[in-house]
Amino acid sequence: MIVSIHQPNYLPWIKFFHKIIFSDTYIVFDDVQLPRGKSFVLRNKIKTENKSGWLTVPVKNKSSMLSINEIQLNNNINWKESHWNKICQNYSKTKFFDTFQKDFGNVFLENYEYLLESNISIIKLILKILDVKTKIKFSSDLKIKSHGTNKILDIIESVNGDEYYSGTGGGTNRYVIGKEEIFKKHNIKIKFQNFSHPKYPQLFGNFIEGLSIIDMIFNLGGKRTYNILKSIR
Repeated sequence: MIVSIHQPNYLPWIKFFHKIIFSDTYIVFDDVQLPRGKSFVLRNKIKTENKSGWLTVPVKNKSSMLSINEIQLNNNINWKESHWNKICQNYSKTKFFDTFQKDFGNVFLENYEYLLESNISIIKLILKILDVKTKIKFSSDLKIKSHGTNKILDIIESVNGDEYYSGTGGGTNRYVIGKEEIFKKHNIKIKFQNFSHPKYPQLFGNFIEGLSIIDMIFNLGGKRTYNILKSIR
């Protein structure tokens, strides 16, 4: 069984969902410390008339060295309505915005207390739109006390996985690169994500990559977005 593990990012980009599509089980890495500084757990980009713009989620206890699942939203700031209004302003003229407007609006304007709740609701909605059936589990539910590479191995083994579908970012450098023999001793195969960013029609001039997947969904629809991601191997 192929297992992928990733932090629950906010409005993730297409590479995040590409990894989930090619996994049997996706583990939400929610019981690790929220990354210091600028993190995709708290922000992502959308296309605007001025090229691109960040949407950043305000939280109450970012500097408290808490796990992601302990981070509370700062709802004293009217950020949800602000984010949703910016999305409406920049995507209302896309081909599929009307198709998904109600579902996204409901999720964005829901009253969440914790960051994890909000991010996961968005992720699950996008997976539903893409019709992805990958199982979702939370690392916090697995009650694993190890750290680093051992935590990754213990997570995979706890869900009976035998193949780890790894990304190519900072987490890979920390947990996988140079540790391949450890995975081999545990009879876990490592497969690295092979991802090349596709180009597709966008509003507002030249193509920009690395945006939230909602850019692709609003422009192409769920089925076509899925088919393009599935074709990237």
